[in-house]
Amino acid sequence: MNKKRVLILILMAVSLAGLMFVSLTLGAGKLHLTEIIYALTHPKTPELAADIIYKLRLPRIVLAMVVGAGLSASGVVLQGMLRNPLAEPYTIGISGASAFGVSLGIIFGASAPFLPIFSATAAIITMFFVFLIASRKRFSPSSIILGGVILSFFFSACVQMLFSLAKSEKVHSAVLWLMGDLSLTDPLLIKIVSIIILGSTALLITLGRDINILTLGEEKASNLGINIELLNKLLFITCSLIIGAAVAASGIISFVGLIVPHILRYLGGANYRFLIPASALGGAIFLILCDTLARTVILPLELPVGVITGIIGGTFFLIYLFLSKTKRFF
Repeated sequence: MNKKRVLILILMAVSLAGLMFVSLTLGAGKLHLTEIIYALTHPKTPELAADIIYKLRLPRIVLAMVVGAGLSASGVVLQGMLRNPLAEPYTIGISGASAFGVSLGIIFGASAPFLPIFSATAAIITMFFVFLIASRKRFSPSSIILGGVILSFFFSACVQMLFSLAKSEKVHSAVLWLMGDLSLTDPLLIKIVSIIILGSTALLITLGRDINILTLGEEKASNLGINIELLNKLLFITCSLIIGAAVAASGIISFVGLIVPHILRYLGGANYRFLIPASALGGAIFLILCDTLARTVILPLELPVGVITGIIGGTFFLIYLFLSKTKRFF
């Protein structure tokens, strides 16, 4: 990895730490800097500032960091293995399946720590069907994306059916969650989600060299000793676990796995040994920033974070489209 890429990673890590601290200072309850520093250095203090930080703001920031890192890392991996710049968790059906799984859990009264089980199970089963569809087309990237899009529409219809049959109070909480919501700060849920996402992301980082080879094409990758089918299955299962855990904790948050990888690919090139860790850091920064805006821009009310990412993502790609000098989008 060259010096420029190392410098980008260092700057991103420093920016992430700084943004986390700034985000702690912002919210409906006004806290002075001295109160925040005292609460951070004295975690067992009975003061109100410590309760706000440790029970509300810090868990939410940690969740935003973990979910953002997972969505962005899985997004860049899916783009690489499918060789499609518009591939992301939503376009291949994983997010829709996870949403259906969690919707089932919510409607049937499952507690928060059990939601990742519903979500990840639905995501992995869906990837099995995507592979089944793609196997008839010799696992071509276009067939995988097409199968994922079809299943996304299918699961969207299933979620709507569940909502039409469920009790109104459960539908309301499920709808808010589907819009992208990081306010669920259950400590056990955050621990489970963090272990799944960070562990799976670490595995993806170790596979960066193999993904670099995979992007050269299946024939070249096979000649260089890569077991393409095994690698694709491992990557899909790992990404499914990440996305399932992320959706269970935060609902469907769009564009994180699409915007961040494109920006970092432009800044540091297409080496996946750099792109995966950089995308994880970038996704964490992006989602913390969006969530901070979501909970402060119209105080005392809060917006779902998915609304902020959708506005930013849509604006970003519209501007990119209009400023593009060539007919080719990417």
